[in-house]
Amino acid sequence: MQLQDVLYGVAITNLVGSTNREISALTFDSRKVGQDAVFFAITGTVADGHKFISQTIAAGATVIICEEIPEEKAAGVTYIEVADSSVALGRMAANFYGNPSAKLKLIGITGTNGKTTIATLLFKLFRALKYNVGLISTVENQINDQVYAATHTTPDPISLNTLLNTMVQEGCEYCFMEVSSHAVVQHRIEGLDFAGAVFSNITHDHLDFHKTFDNYIKAKKAFFDILPKSAFALTNADDKNGAVMLQNTKAAKKTYALKQLADFKANIIENRFSGLNLDIDHVDVFFKLVGSFNAYNLLAVYGTAMLLDQDKLNVLTILSNLTGADGRFEYVSNAKQIIGIVDYAHTPDAVQNILSTIHDIRKGTEQVITIIGCGGDRDKTKRPLMAQVACDWSDKVILTSDNPRTENPQTIVEEMEAGVSPTNKRKTLTILDRREAIKTACHLARPGDIIVLAGKGHETYQEINGVRYHFDDKEVLTEQLNLIS
Repeated sequence: MQLQDVLYGVAITNLVGSTNREISALTFDSRKVGQDAVFFAITGTVADGHKFISQTIAAGATVIICEEIPEEKAAGVTYIEVADSSVALGRMAANFYGNPSAKLKLIGITGTNGKTTIATLLFKLFRALKYNVGLISTVENQINDQVYAATHTTPDPISLNTLLNTMVQEGCEYCFMEVSSHAVVQHRIEGLDFAGAVFSNITHDHLDFHKTFDNYIKAKKAFFDILPKSAFALTNADDKNGAVMLQNTKAAKKTYALKQLADFKANIIENRFSGLNLDIDHVDVFFKLVGSFNAYNLLAVYGTAMLLDQDKLNVLTILSNLTGADGRFEYVSNAKQIIGIVDYAHTPDAVQNILSTIHDIRKGTEQVITIIGCGGDRDKTKRPLMAQVACDWSDKVILTSDNPRTENPQTIVEEMEAGVSPTNKRKTLTILDRREAIKTACHLARPGDIIVLAGKGHETYQEINGVRYHFDDKEVLTEQLNLIS
């Protein structure tokens, strides 16, 4: 493509060289530069791309997008200075791939909890409605029946536009994608055209990145601020920050709720392990998903489908038969009727949602045994809170390792133990080896007891010191439950 065409919409502060030249590819990874490539020098959290400019030119880059043009310039290379290389990357990636997001109805889902379930249910629903559909989520990316591995909740702009372009080529009419707060701040969604946005909720998470809860809220809100007038903004009216998301948006403002008046309303009639019975917009429907948090997720999906002009009864009929995303309240059991629940819950609020749901459904005679850990190199402030919530809502708690990454698992658990009150210490065990923790919980369980395995959900690995080892919570829990049946 011609560089000048790809630069459409980019604010250039300084230019050295010509924009009338052919380019072959875009990259921000100095290791992936080829002949006639455009290299984006981005100041990241780990490394500064500006340090690799000369290396990328030697590898064949002929265009450099940077925030400061180097003093030494190579002959025949175009240098383009911009205020923010990440913003330029988003705009140019969209242009390079022909602005694919404008050629389909792109719906972004954001919030602390529920993003994956909402996006996955929307994908399954619209596939059942016979549409060609794309999905971009934490668990996996999908184009109709073709599955692509996911590395981030929201991919980088080049990967994202490549994926969206493939969706367009495959005839997709809709794409449902998770939009993380990191993606908003890092401009990964820059240059995309959204037809709608959904807000689930916001609770304590990612303060290692955002530093303050206020910054975290502002990151979510910034997504709604960029929506065009032609889009819709659907928020959870029961979340106190739901209204904040709508403050400056140009999009059509819509709400859903269980507890107050809203455009899309539901009431929980019955909540049990087999599913949810809801009155949803005055229609009595039984769903296969469990818990009040899933009532919100279902309502968000229903509201989105209505805003996308789908038939109400058709949507509710299909939704009643759908299951959620992998690793979200997944249910296993054995011959002794010990129930195991695997969930991705990795925030204090998500853990409480899972355990309070079980509390509402349980008979009261069984034990709830919770196995929980916290990820390394992530928000440390939530560690004691997660342990506290687990202890407050469980009969026994086993503190264990999650993905320690580069941290010492013992240190992580000690920081969790700070949230365990003296009265809760008697029901708490610490077993660093996650497999042993699961095995111990299964041996402690009596017939009818409920084991909750929180934190890793759909993940099939455990990351220790930069190495990913195979570890699947559902697989290990099922294996251990079957050994004692």
